[in-house]
Amino acid sequence: CANVTIFFIFLSLGTGSNILSALQDLFWLLKSKVEKQLQIISVLQWVLTFLIMGIACTLILMYILCTDCWAIAALYLAWLVFDWNTPKKGGRRSQWVRNWAIWRYFRDYFPIRLVKTHNLLTTRNYIFGYHPHGIMGLGAFCNFSTEATGVSQKFPGIRPYLATLAGNFRMPILRDYLMSGGICPVNRDSIDYILSKNGNGNAIIIVVGGAAESLNCTPGKNSVTLKNRKGFVKLALRHGADLVPVYSFGENEVYKQVIFEEGSWGRWVQKKFQKHIGFAPCIFHGRGLFSSTTWGLLPYSKPITTVVGEPITIPKIDNPSQKDVDFYHSIYVDSLIKLFDKYKSKFGLPETEVLEVN
Repeated sequence: CANVTIFFIFLSLGTGSNILSALQDLFWLLKSKVEKQLQIISVLQWVLTFLIMGIACTLILMYILCTDCWAIAALYLAWLVFDWNTPKKGGRRSQWVRNWAIWRYFRDYFPIRLVKTHNLLTTRNYIFGYHPHGIMGLGAFCNFSTEATGVSQKFPGIRPYLATLAGNFRMPILRDYLMSGGICPVNRDSIDYILSKNGNGNAIIIVVGGAAESLNCTPGKNSVTLKNRKGFVKLALRHGADLVPVYSFGENEVYKQVIFEEGSWGRWVQKKFQKHIGFAPCIFHGRGLFSSTTWGLLPYSKPITTVVGEPITIPKIDNPSQKDVDFYHSIYVDSLIKLFDKYKSKFGLPETEVLEVN
């Protein structure tokens, strides 16, 4: 196809100006094709990181221990023991990694966009509730663990920390890679440290629905698992951290999933995994590596727009009662619904679309 295009361009050559114009068109076509390939590569490397990097690095480290290079693996393991608690203390953020050019190609593949609706004070700390989870939380990663969408420019003085499963930080190499992007474990020790011993201007992004929400994500569906998720509100009250609702339009559109009905054997297996391991195995597919019409691991290139809502001022209560938690949780739910309703028509949803809160 590319050769045919080039042939017809040169058929049209005549004057010098025509030649120059044709060469410019040819350059644009080649550049566009290269950029598309780089976008695919950038997304593929992240998907493989998400799915297999932790296990692969663990197996490689075990293998090296059985070879003549065992000393390298032993040194890393010694470092791992020494550095074990670093993820719980804010991690080891790298602005260099967060600004890699690969993340801009990652952003442009979909594309992913970050929308700011209100300013955030650097004298406060924040807990962002991110919805929905989707299969892999692509919008959450791109917007808050990289600088591809300009989070530091949009919210100057605010340090975002994306919270994810603590088990990821037990995996060699993967833990260091995650920390370099400002990712932290989603557990009480880590969140307490960031909100109480790391100064002000911190924003912890929690994907509130977690694994349970990922089981219900499918294109065309806007639903969140939130009714009984109140732990993040209690944390906000204990630290006096303002709550910020965040909704990503399009997060559920990038993969297609087999949804098992409640009571089915498939849902039973998923819930057992979720309970004992911390994540729920999903049967999903995207597009193929070489064709958008075949099945594969690459997500579909559908736009994801993440809207950061208005912060909800939260008082500091050392031992909040259940009544306090329920009160601010209801305010948060109302704020999330209002955010969804305000922006849904701007990002391709009909006015009649309703956010389902489970």
